[in-house]
Amino acid sequence: MRNLKHKLYILIFAALLACAALYVPAAAAAEGGNTVYLGGMPAGFTLGIGGAQVVGICEVLSENGVQNPAKAAQLGVGDVIVNFEGVKIEDASDIDAVLSSFRGGEAEITIERGAEKRKLTICPVKDMASGKYKLGVLIRDSISGIGTVTFVRKDGRFASLGHAVAGADGELLPVHGGSIYNCTIVNVVRGERGRAGELKGLFINDKKIATADKNCPTGIFGNMESGFDPSALQEICVSTEAEAGKASIFSTVDGTAPREYSVSIVKVDKNNRQHKNFVIKITDKALIGATGDIVQGMSGSPIVQGGKLIGAVTHVFVNDPTRGYGTSVANMIDE
Repeated sequence: MRNLKHKLYILIFAALLACAALYVPAAAAAEGGNTVYLGGMPAGFTLGIGGAQVVGICEVLSENGVQNPAKAAQLGVGDVIVNFEGVKIEDASDIDAVLSSFRGGEAEITIERGAEKRKLTICPVKDMASGKYKLGVLIRDSISGIGTVTFVRKDGRFASLGHAVAGADGELLPVHGGSIYNCTIVNVVRGERGRAGELKGLFINDKKIATADKNCPTGIFGNMESGFDPSALQEICVSTEAEAGKASIFSTVDGTAPREYSVSIVKVDKNNRQHKNFVIKITDKALIGATGDIVQGMSGSPIVQGGKLIGAVTHVFVNDPTRGYGTSVANMIDE
């Protein structure tokens, strides 16, 4: 009987061990099994803004002297023209098409100013030199720039930049589709105290590698094109845990291939409302020698600690360009 009880205790204990092995807290299981493809490579962005954005106000020389129809209509820099005389405006050519058939008088124009939509009345003026009607505005229908891809999920969704793309008014710019292209870094404008530096790059070709569909406070997000081949990229586990101490960033400051550079995480603030969860300091002599500091274009560079992806570089300290902010990968992984 005693041996039987002993065997029974062993069986119960073994069963409990088996249950313990099967039970893993949900957060730990998700973190351990959540792997992505590590970024660090540069990308060229061309983002549609869903209309024609006013970037400048100018005067028009007409037969009646110098006039400023945009100013008279209270159009301002940063306004996005989305409708003109009943025609949906998607790019600058749509405005030109409406003006080409305009015969004078008042016209109705609809703008987006931040989150507000307004209807204004404008009186286009005939330019004396060209004979064409003008609104007296300088406009753009897309924005282009260079940034860094942070990671690509297994389902082909990519994350980049680590911060929003803002308009002239500093407000988050709505993105109405965008194209992402391979890019090569050809030059670095070194930063200095009080002025951020910048990576200079060229689009390698006109074949896009991804489509952007979201601009939010933690970056530009979208989907890789069908046929995306991740074989050259490193798989890495995602972690929402970080601590002060040694870490690395992966960034490209020359050519197309990212390199690993050492940094130090000076401060961790998980609950920062502006998504500035880390303060990082560049400690790598090679990176300091190449760029002098964190420069524009490095935004989105993945931050790795303990062999796991923990976040992305976002902003530089203008008064100390060797330091910058990072955002936690928790703010990016589900966008």
